[in-house]
Amino acid sequence: MIQTCLFPAAGYGTRFLPATKSLPKEMLPILTKPLIHYGVDEAREAGMNNMAFVTGRGKRALEDYFDISYELEHQIAGTSKEYLLTDIRELMEHCSFSFTRQTHMRGLGDAIYSGKGLVGDEAFGVILADDLCVNEDGENVLAQMVKIYEKYRCSIVAVMEVPKETISSYGVIDGKFIEDDLIMVNDMIEKPDPKDAPTNLAIIGRYILTPDIFEIIEHTNPDKNGEVQITDALLKQAKNGMVLAYKFKGRRFDCGSVAGYVEATNFFYGHKNGSK
Repeated sequence: MIQTCLFPAAGYGTRFLPATKSLPKEMLPILTKPLIHYGVDEAREAGMNNMAFVTGRGKRALEDYFDISYELEHQIAGTSKEYLLTDIRELMEHCSFSFTRQTHMRGLGDAIYSGKGLVGDEAFGVILADDLCVNEDGENVLAQMVKIYEKYRCSIVAVMEVPKETISSYGVIDGKFIEDDLIMVNDMIEKPDPKDAPTNLAIIGRYILTPDIFEIIEHTNPDKNGEVQITDALLKQAKNGMVLAYKFKGRRFDCGSVAGYVEATNFFYGHKNGSK
């Protein structure tokens, strides 16, 4: 059973400047809950109780969020507002939270490698909190992926079809279907030119990774921008063994963009008020 979920959260969130000058993008709220809270909820629902965060300078708000605020709790104790802390209190009671820092911004692969000491020698989930995923018709995306891992015991990436004109913003996979919605990966390309993309199946911010990925990342060369790409490491893993790509059930909101953030806010507001 997978116990740990890793949250790479060291990025600057430049698309939300100036707000992210002092506020981590993972703390941007969708209604009254920050993005990181939705991610932790998803991990917990998928059976994971160890939450590991890779942060950076200026990200102390993430640690503070998953800690007791004595002054605030004292002020609202016994009032009609106290129930608003029920969700976060419940998470703090049932999950453990550990933090480390990525000291240099060297890409997602390096961020995941920075979490090695928090994960240990076991398979683990990865959630990028600014990819907010929901599934109204059943299990959440990470829970769906855990079931696949339990059958195949290999690394898994979540993928979705995207318009060809936006493909250059994603890592893209190619491979052969072995089940409905499940592809054995034989190629991965990071942010390809649309004319060079082998498919329109783009990787989004949900992964299950086996622990050998750390050694592979360690021996993966940075790209031309000095970043270590997780897609490069996963391609090596696919060549030496097996990596699966899963066309998940549900919706993904790109809350790293202003348009996606507004779309997610409208979606959750509509559902809270009973409309669709």
